[in-house]
Amino acid sequence: MAQLVMAAVTPHNPLLWRAMRDPMPDDLKPIAANFARIRDALAEHDVDVVVVIGTDHMRQFFYDNSPAFVVGKADAYHGTWENEARTFGMEFCELAGHRELADQIAGRSVQPDAIDFSVSLEWRLDHAFVIPLQYVRPELDLPVVPVHANASMPPVPSVRRFVALGEHLRRAIEAWDSDARVAILTSGHMANDVGGPRTFAGSPDPAFDEAAASWMRDGDLDGAIRVCSDFDRMTEAGCMTYQYLNAVAALAAMGGRAADFVDVPESRFSTSPFFLWGSR
Repeated sequence: MAQLVMAAVTPHNPLLWRAMRDPMPDDLKPIAANFARIRDALAEHDVDVVVVIGTDHMRQFFYDNSPAFVVGKADAYHGTWENEARTFGMEFCELAGHRELADQIAGRSVQPDAIDFSVSLEWRLDHAFVIPLQYVRPELDLPVVPVHANASMPPVPSVRRFVALGEHLRRAIEAWDSDARVAILTSGHMANDVGGPRTFAGSPDPAFDEAAASWMRDGDLDGAIRVCSDFDRMTEAGCMTYQYLNAVAALAAMGGRAADFVDVPESRFSTSPFFLWGSR
């Protein structure tokens, strides 16, 4: 059977792509070091395929077509989009897909009991998927199964649906008749406000950031569920804070146990989540 050997959470802020250049600015050095730590972990765990959980930013999926969870079944993926290359200096890339694992996750003939998935065979990945991969596996030589989790367009899935997503991914991977070593890579935010007066003004909600880091540090899945069930509390922390639930899915996938590494450095781009679990 396949093994889930690690999970990691990173930011996906596309502004990092222009800013993290030598000489590295002091406030971005911890972020660069954390990406390097996860890059090393991916290599040390000898990973064969990566399941990437991200939230499309209304480029592939929009209000007229907004599924809660989508599994990519394409043989290959193109990233990113022209406006991201133009605005952020991001580089276009090509990624191989992994249809067999995608079928295992989404169901070959019947959907799994745990969660209803949509599937896509035509998917162009945006920065929520491309930025983490380009930093933790710059060779882009591992096949991926992208999973879009709608954390931006209400009505959004509840936190318990994100928990169900993580738990299902673990079960599906461990039931897969393969000797592959699989990693889960997710991306999102701590408290984060985009487009308002709190944009790039430090963390819009340091109290939320402190609590959110502690849930990962302590393996407190119940605490994460309790607070993240309050949609108003999440949006008070910032309009994009709900994407933190991608990290909750990773915590659930790893059995709710404490992360082996937790760091949430602050920078000009607010607070950046870095959480890492290895196999035990």
